[in-house]
Amino acid sequence: MNDDIEGHAINRYDGESSYLNFLVVEMGGLVLQQVKQSLEAFKNRDIPLARQVIAWDREVDRMEVGAAAEIAKLIARRGPVGGDLREVMAVSKSIADLERIGNEAARVAGLAIQTFAKGGNGPSQRLAGTPHRIGELATTGLREAMEVIDAWDEDKARHVLVGYRDTDAEFQSFLRHLMTYLFEDSRNFGVAISLTQVAKSLERIGHHARNIVEHAIFRAKGEDIVKSGSLDLMLRQPFSLREGKRLGISEPANPA
Repeated sequence: MNDDIEGHAINRYDGESSYLNFLVVEMGGLVLQQVKQSLEAFKNRDIPLARQVIAWDREVDRMEVGAAAEIAKLIARRGPVGGDLREVMAVSKSIADLERIGNEAARVAGLAIQTFAKGGNGPSQRLAGTPHRIGELATTGLREAMEVIDAWDEDKARHVLVGYRDTDAEFQSFLRHLMTYLFEDSRNFGVAISLTQVAKSLERIGHHARNIVEHAIFRAKGEDIVKSGSLDLMLRQPFSLREGKRLGISEPANPA
């Protein structure tokens, strides 16, 4: 009888844990769509779409509140420890990062409205598209991060971590390009500020996607790769998905 009760409790916890994972994936799907649409709105000067992106942010906030309530109930009911507690912590942190990504996407949409709604002298079509490469890299990182959350994939996790370097490098390249643009015509200073804010929001999206993968690694391996120094070591090593090289993260030691 006791075995039956224990088995039932384990099944209940597994179901609650799976539901939390579902909430993260569902929220990630909405946020990913929000990011893609914010990029499209800015690139195409689509004001109605930008307003839709901002409206979606309220739904993202609602999902964050709902997920936080579910996490609180699970902790109160089950008192998770060890690997179970790591899982709950990783889910909680991932949800927080997704909410911040939604905020950044809404910010890009707001900048599109601010820059183009009045029909003034916004940036040229060519210049307005220059942050788009940062957005493409950040979007890819976020999509792959959510795939790692949905189904653990060590190679893909590392690909996101290493790939963030490309996002950061593209952001630095964009700033240099923008400085050249300003030197040619300083009257474009206001436009340059808006473009810099867009680019920075997109870079932050890439950074939050990397954070999500770090949480997934902590969940799977029990290691904080930032504090342990594994992340710095990892980023110094060459990597190729085709070669199938691994993360090089040690399994947590079994307690004596």
